[in-house]
Amino acid sequence: MLERLSRGLDRVNRLCAGVSMLALLAACGILTSSVATRYFFQASDRLADEASVFLLVGAIFLSGAYVQARRGHIGIGVLTGLLSPRWERARLRLSDFLSLLFCSFFAWKSWTLWLEAVTEGQTTDSTWAPPLWIPYA
Repeated sequence: MLERLSRGLDRVNRLCAGVSMLALLAACGILTSSVATRYFFQASDRLADEASVFLLVGAIFLSGAYVQARRGHIGIGVLTGLLSPRWERARLRLSDFLSLLFCSFFAWKSWTLWLEAVTEGQTTDSTWAPPLWIPYA
């Protein structure tokens, strides 16, 4: 049962990483077209900056679980070589526990912000004014 759950979670992580990759590509396309539009046509695209920020931030948070599961985050490699296997396991457990605490707090705070944005109909202050519940979700 636990093995099936692990495989399912790995599939979800890979799906989120794929969506993150597409979001990064979309942000690159949006920013490139915005620069070209400004250079060739001397026209600014006010939506491009906000859309690319939403895509980039979303990509970062969607890919977080994938990166954490593969220990792909930036770490201090010198500690791994200096610590005994027992202390290395303890360090990894502490790292996972601190990540769990951060993610739990972030999920709770995101939930409260999302609920507030939905009930109050909050939007961004830009001319595009997308609803804030989207990035909070």
